[in-house]
Amino acid sequence: MPTVQVPLGNRSYEIQVGNRLIASLGERCRRLKIGTRCAVITDANVGAKYGEAAVKSLKIAGFTPTLITLDAGENTKSLATVQKCYDLLAAHRIERKSFIVALGGGVIGDLAGFVAATYLRGIAFVQVPTTLLAQVDSSVGGKVGVNLKAGKNLVGAFHQPRLVLCDLDTLSTLPDREYRSGLGEVVKYGIIHDASLFQKLEKQMDAVLSRQAATMSAIVARCCAIKAEIVAKDETDNGPRALLNFGHTIGHAIENSIGYGKLLHGEAIAIGHVAAAHLSARRLGLGAEDVGRIRTVLQRSGLPVTLKMPGDKRDRLFAAMRLDKKVQAGEIHFVLAEAIGRTVFGQRVPDAEVNWALDQIKE
Repeated sequence: MPTVQVPLGNRSYEIQVGNRLIASLGERCRRLKIGTRCAVITDANVGAKYGEAAVKSLKIAGFTPTLITLDAGENTKSLATVQKCYDLLAAHRIERKSFIVALGGGVIGDLAGFVAATYLRGIAFVQVPTTLLAQVDSSVGGKVGVNLKAGKNLVGAFHQPRLVLCDLDTLSTLPDREYRSGLGEVVKYGIIHDASLFQKLEKQMDAVLSRQAATMSAIVARCCAIKAEIVAKDETDNGPRALLNFGHTIGHAIENSIGYGKLLHGEAIAIGHVAAAHLSARRLGLGAEDVGRIRTVLQRSGLPVTLKMPGDKRDRLFAAMRLDKKVQAGEIHFVLAEAIGRTVFGQRVPDAEVNWALDQIKE
């Protein structure tokens, strides 16, 4: 079973990648020597499939779990839902030595992690990501938070999990659209850090799309290893961790400007990747062939690479970009690629060039 270490001193933890891990959740939590009371936070879709198994495993290992089931969807990632969780944790007498299990995709992982970071000034939590996107990206690194109407992830904290369990069996129950959305983040890791991973995606896309077990085990572990390496260098996002935001400045703005949930995160990010690739060509000389390779591998993944963009939508896109966390002194900063596998952060791009990049992704 692939295991990836996230080396952060006394906040270090393991990412375990394999099959049938939810059934062993309780035993793996017991090894952490954390409190006996816990809450499993999930959503209605994931809870119906895996909630009972997670709770059963925790009970067998001697824990006293309570299951908190929330509505599915990006709109759940709000301060109102956080308040609801606080009230339920208090009602079930969750204590300082208790812990939270985040059982679900990126929305649940971010939300439950933020609840864990702030309830009683911080309690332990364990990530059990059940989507490809969450397994390769959002469950690792300790960024937790919720959305505001003004933008995505504008309220949050850094709170590292004690353990991440990537149960590959959960990928078999993902709808095709959700699975393909995760590939938007997988492709990102190839662009920012690993040209050989990108080539593997190009050559083995059929195996990836058919969810071939050995292929996906290696890909999930590699993506986690890349993120662990970057997070270890910059836990609190003051420098190189920004590389993980390739495609996200425009991608997040797309999500916000058209309304959360209309496009899945990975779909919006895929469009952002193409825009960032065009900017990279214009600003840093990324080759036209590589821009085409990025666009092609995303299309083969079944992800969108263009967006309908009437004038009012473009105005909303710019407004959302100016609320991005990477804005400094009112200037939008981008992560751009010098080549596939090599990227730089903190790139200032004039509005006129951003507009030009948006023209390149206009449907």
